Amino acid sequence: MESTENKNIAKRLAAVVWPYRGRALLSLLAMAGTAATQPLLGKALELLLDRGFGPHREPFSLWLVPAVLLTIFVLRGVFTFSTAYLNNWVMSRVLNDIRAMVFESVLRLPVARFAHESTGKIINTVIGDVRQVVDMINSVFLAFVRDSMVVAGLLIGLMLLNWKLTLVALVVVPATAVIVRTTTGRLRRLNRDNQRITIEMTQVVEEAARGHQVIRVFSGERYERKRFAARSAALRGFSQRMTVAHAATVPITQIATALAVSVVIVLAIRSNMSVGEFTNFITLMLMLLQPLKALVEVNGPMQRGMIAAETVFDIIDAPAEDDHGSTVLQRARGHVRFENVSFQYPQASSLALDGVSLDVLPGQTVALVGVSGGGKSTFVNLLTRFFAPQSGRIVLDGVAYQDITLTSLRAQLAMVSQNVVLFDDTLKANIAYGAEQVDEARLQAAITAAHLNEVVAGLPQGVDTPIGENGLRLSGGQRQRVAIARAIYKDAPILILDEATSALDNESERAVQAALDALMTGRTTVVIAHRLSTIERADRIVVLDQGRIVETGRHDELLAKGGTYANLYRLQFSEAA
Repeated sequence: MESTENKNIAKRLAAVVWPYRGRALLSLLAMAGTAATQPLLGKALELLLDRGFGPHREPFSLWLVPAVLLTIFVLRGVFTFSTAYLNNWVMSRVLNDIRAMVFESVLRLPVARFAHESTGKIINTVIGDVRQVVDMINSVFLAFVRDSMVVAGLLIGLMLLNWKLTLVALVVVPATAVIVRTTTGRLRRLNRDNQRITIEMTQVVEEAARGHQVIRVFSGERYERKRFAARSAALRGFSQRMTVAHAATVPITQIATALAVSVVIVLAIRSNMSVGEFTNFITLMLMLLQPLKALVEVNGPMQRGMIAAETVFDIIDAPAEDDHGSTVLQRARGHVRFENVSFQYPQASSLALDGVSLDVLPGQTVALVGVSGGGKSTFVNLLTRFFAPQSGRIVLDGVAYQDITLTSLRAQLAMVSQNVVLFDDTLKANIAYGAEQVDEARLQAAITAAHLNEVVAGLPQGVDTPIGENGLRLSGGQRQRVAIARAIYKDAPILILDEATSALDNESERAVQAALDALMTGRTTVVIAHRLSTIERADRIVVLDQGRIVETGRHDELLAKGGTYANLYRLQFSEAA
């Protein structure tokens, strides 16, 4: 089973390298040139010893000695440099290509995948695992191909010198093969466990960096140190065991080589070999040790790379968001209709939405209220098509959601959430996020509408000022207003507000609420409301409880009913008082 899986991985990796086959072939030729210089050195020593020393000396120009040796080593240097340069040229592009494939897949993953896939694992896959895969290709390409060529060249030279002694020397090869086969399974298991712990450590570091404020306020440093130390100790243990399994192969190979060399020396002494021939034979035979050692050592990175490749291709092969629609909407009117929609999250015991039907007319403002877990966020997740309902359907301007292309559907949506997400870029890039080119007049209008003019004036480079990771250089209220400016800039016909003024002080809230009122005019707006005082002027208020619509109407009508909404409103009013 593992053999078949390895073959499939090898085929896919070969397909990634294939576009660069020209440079790869040149690298192979350079490797062949390097391999050819190995037996040349032994032959040069043989001629020098036989013709330059002893009773059978032959007169020759001594300038030939540096000329021949320099020629061999210059050729070797050229071939070695060419191999390194060409190999890096190919591998750097393969690295970028695989990383681009993984990142593209991450951008297309369904939202549900992120619910059970840790951020640390995704980061480790894009950065660490891809690097290990390319290192494996490099190791195999360099060590296996180059050293195999060197071994083949040396063996040919040995056979031409003395085939009987060469057969004795070949005892090293089967010994090496047995060692590699014995250690492969153990290295694979250890690498799989090592990768799992590495992902957990990445997650610990990522959470410690992201949650540094919580860690300090709640004195969580000791707990985080223990988590980190546990993963570090586990990684150290795996590293030690892998080193033992890997390093044990080297002395065994060397012992087998030493035994073969000893037997060869004894047999050579009994034969009629000249000093030059014997020196050439021993030189070539000892030259076998390094490439054979390299061939044994390639097993470690190969197993690490194969395990990493499984994770990389798991992300690449992951199904993307369902996008089988063919209808391309231009600018929607904003007529949204839920028709008997039901939805249940994976592994949940009950429905998050249960037979919900709601008709939102173009330009209407509909507020969703209810206790936590009532279904408000699920309603928005279905409206944005992050999830698809198990039964019923959602219709936009008379077209079923599943028939609309994802790109054109989401072009109709703008969203402002209480959990603001900003990017480590300039203020301008965050407000005009997703736009191919920035419309300066539209940008300024969005800044003015979101009451950000004073903020921009206080920044050292104005709108071109970097705002840091998730807008750390801005206050909470300023970050919220940037998110609102982003929605204003997009100018989509459907607006989703998830308590968009929650992080603002009273003065900013009044200013931004006025901007939101202007923004909401003529747009279909869905508001998730926690503070009921902010939605009193909504065209319709929908009360959700346990996934069902239990009440709907205007603020005054629902208060007069004295039902669920009236109870929620009185409860909030008394708490505020």
